[in-house]
Amino acid sequence: MAGRLYLCATPIGNLEDITFRVLRALKEVDLIAAEDTRNSMKLLNHFEIKTPMTSYHEYNKIEKAYQLLAKLQEGKNIALVTDAGTPGISDPGEELVRICLEEGIEVTSLPGPAACITALTMSGQATRRFAFEAFLPRDKKERAFVLGGLKNETRTIVLYEAPHHLVKTLEELHETLGNRGISICRELTKRYEETVKTTLENALSHYEAHEPRGEYVLVVEGKSRAEIADEQKRAWENLSLEEHMAIYEDQGIAHKEAMKLVAKDRGIGKREVYQRLLEGKEG
Repeated sequence: MAGRLYLCATPIGNLEDITFRVLRALKEVDLIAAEDTRNSMKLLNHFEIKTPMTSYHEYNKIEKAYQLLAKLQEGKNIALVTDAGTPGISDPGEELVRICLEEGIEVTSLPGPAACITALTMSGQATRRFAFEAFLPRDKKERAFVLGGLKNETRTIVLYEAPHHLVKTLEELHETLGNRGISICRELTKRYEETVKTTLENALSHYEAHEPRGEYVLVVEGKSRAEIADEQKRAWENLSLEEHMAIYEDQGIAHKEAMKLVAKDRGIGKREVYQRLLEGKEG
């Protein structure tokens, strides 16, 4: 029988956050695939785990995935661990999972720490709906595309950032999103853990004057639907009534129905639309 792939969540800082189930899996599997074997060795040594380990990282994620697949097909059980947190979240683990599922290998996830969820729950921002973007792309065009897509995002936005890129990212977020609310979470579960709920403008001013230190999770307030509605209303109001009517009538919508839609867009009554159109014709 084929083996099973275990996605084992490991601590993001505090070693006490590891679960009994993960510890048992790491001891019982035949092999541990680790993003950084040197980093993971510290964890294994701390808990006196002697299971053999191999590297699985961004630069060998496809070739090594098929090597691991072959072992799974032989009946070996493999645990996948990332540097910290849950495998498959913003790391090459997603490729291994995809390949295993395509080849009929059973995959199971052993839940535990994830920096994005930890930060979101302690951010003070809305948590019911959120968009996780991990690290913004370094490629300029791709980065601009992603930032542009976030401009009208109504969900809370969660981002990861390293200290040496933090100021630039805050600048771009402020430029693209405006002065949104933001919670900056730093060094999660570690000794100097900190969460500051502020605005992008204030955060930028602070970190321009104080060197960022530690790993950051940025939890940014989503754009309110009321703000989007106001922007749309202003856009409609920049059109003449005749231009506004033409947008709908050019789609084959009847004159009376177009007036209803124009009235709704502008937040005025249908009678007012009719009267102003009539005045325009008479003028």
